[in-house]
Amino acid sequence: MPERPSTDAELVARCRQGDQEAWRELVERFSRYVYAIAVQAYRLSEHDADDVFQEVFARVYERLDQLRSDEAVRPWIGQLTRRICLDKLRERSSVELPEEELEPAELDGTLDRVEEAWMVHSLLDGLSDSCQEILDRFFARDESYRTISHDLSLPPGTIASRISRCLATLRRRWEDEEGRIRVPPASSGQIR
Repeated sequence: MPERPSTDAELVARCRQGDQEAWRELVERFSRYVYAIAVQAYRLSEHDADDVFQEVFARVYERLDQLRSDEAVRPWIGQLTRRICLDKLRERSSVELPEEELEPAELDGTLDRVEEAWMVHSLLDGLSDSCQEILDRFFARDESYRTISHDLSLPPGTIASRISRCLATLRRRWEDEEGRIRVPPASSGQIR
């Protein structure tokens, strides 16, 4: 049986203890999240998104001890990413603009979609390999029951029931996660 992935809080605790593998895992876990905010929400170029990525994780490394709640690492990284994106936009602007004018009009909706996609991705990682494969094939690759059943040497009815069971498990985890999402603020002060 594969080892259960560390929770965000467990990962942060390991980072605080100086575990270099935990740092690598933390960066890997949140790298897509940071890039999605920079590119999708703030529409930064690939070069600027790379700069944001480097700055975010440098600050996370330097200031992890300022995080009041280990469970709040994701919202903290999200807030930090948004602030660094705004700084990057200010650098490009020759006129000092207020924050509200720098942010794209559809920012809230885009950030909500990024948050939801990130949560689904992390919840999928916690499913069994067989559930991950079947859901990926059916939803991401748009494969038919027939194709999946042929490739996995299973009857189509089994594929349908497994998709149903895997989705039910995913839905329960989503609801559990939504109940836990209301975490305390990341820090007492403004982190810049």
